[in-house]
Amino acid sequence: MNTPIHLKGNPRRLAVLDYGLFEVHAGPRTIGICGFVIETDAGEVVLIDTGFPAKYAADAAAATLEDELGSFGRVLSVTPDNLPAAQLAKLGLDKGDISLMIQSHTHIDHIGDMAGFPQVPILISADERALPRPLYWSGKRAMDWPDRVYQLVREDMTLGPGFEVLHCPGHAPGQLAFIVQLPETGWILLTSDAISRASEIDEKFAGSWDVDQAIFHGNRLMALAAQRDAMVIYGHCPEQWPKLKKAPDWFE
Repeated sequence: MNTPIHLKGNPRRLAVLDYGLFEVHAGPRTIGICGFVIETDAGEVVLIDTGFPAKYAADAAAATLEDELGSFGRVLSVTPDNLPAAQLAKLGLDKGDISLMIQSHTHIDHIGDMAGFPQVPILISADERALPRPLYWSGKRAMDWPDRVYQLVREDMTLGPGFEVLHCPGHAPGQLAFIVQLPETGWILLTSDAISRASEIDEKFAGSWDVDQAIFHGNRLMALAAQRDAMVIYGHCPEQWPKLKKAPDWFE
């Protein structure tokens, strides 16, 4: 079901959620797993992404083995404190406060608690939602689609005043990125995995689902950031993550 969803308010503040640390074998490099909360001045609360499944906080080694994730990397730290409920609590929120969930794409480190917010509508790319199951990892397709109201994104769209959703296939078939305008900070570009780290641009997005599209959208996102004089928060940047302000702090 494609039910139109439109935010009434302007973004008031944005928080970065810390969903844990992961070491990618290539490099190697240590990356943060992030989500975001955007509050509007109309009282709406938007959650972008939900991190790893909770089983990784219970027993990361067993979960890694089950999902065959070890060929790619290893979990360094995913604890109960890195799950959505605990991260929301740092902001004085709980799951019942969420007005809208957005899935940037459906890889394992972004959709772990997608089903954990009953009755909350989900905004997602039509290309990902058309899959029989979420991408998850390495062909495992271990999760089902939650029974929810979905808004399907097929092209760039304005979700509300000062909140744009950008359709950027490349890393994944339905990769989304976001640009929001805050009262004090101004524009913030959330690239998600459309640009996981700044160096990926020079690396020509090697290993992407569709390299040519990844390059095209990576370039247009950086051009948009320059045009809007936007702060850029990358999807998994090893250099940026340790310095990035996170919940309970807000960008306002």
